[in-house]
Amino acid sequence: MDKIILEVTEGVYDTAKAARTAGRIPMAYYGKGSENHGFSVNYQDFRRAYEKGGRSTIMYFVNEKKKEFPVLVQDIQYDPVSDHIIHVDVMAVDMKKPITTTVPLVLTGEAPAVRELGGVLVQNKNKVQVECLPNDLIHKIEVDITLLVDFHSSITVGNIQVPDTIKILDAPDINVAIISAPRAVEEEKPVEVEVEETEVEESDEEKKEE
Repeated sequence: MDKIILEVTEGVYDTAKAARTAGRIPMAYYGKGSENHGFSVNYQDFRRAYEKGGRSTIMYFVNEKKKEFPVLVQDIQYDPVSDHIIHVDVMAVDMKKPITTTVPLVLTGEAPAVRELGGVLVQNKNKVQVECLPNDLIHKIEVDITLLVDFHSSITVGNIQVPDTIKILDAPDINVAIISAPRAVEEEKPVEVEVEETEVEESDEEKKEE
């Protein structure tokens, strides 16, 4: 993936509301050994960068002094009505020290138990926590589901293949994907209703007529 660079501005807007009114997103920058800062970034620039890289990609901020520094997105706040991004927290990254973050899992291939047995694929886990050096961080981890050959098969965290430079921190016995057997659909049978025939007694007047 190409290097993601974002131009940010520090200390121009008096309030977060003023930044948002100007079409920018207020951001909080923090990290161990780094001085906390408040930045803002163009809304559309950040939206595109986040869609491309997400939380598992190092982004590089460039401030007014053209100083470049790497960050990881930690938290995003959304407006409950419009669903627009209203605030972002980013963590400072030391490129020489290991980081801990999450990486999404992407299922690839076709499960034989789905194709041949009509099973239903169930993904129980869609991301894992990893530890690695920033330069070794990958955008996603692909999981081959061709191992799911029957209803007893499963893929666990321990089955996930990653480069030697990355350590997965989640327990290896956690299920990532399984195959659920299809539910048997019973045909609805028509309900037969027995109708009892009842004898109608003749009235006295009808008897007299006879």
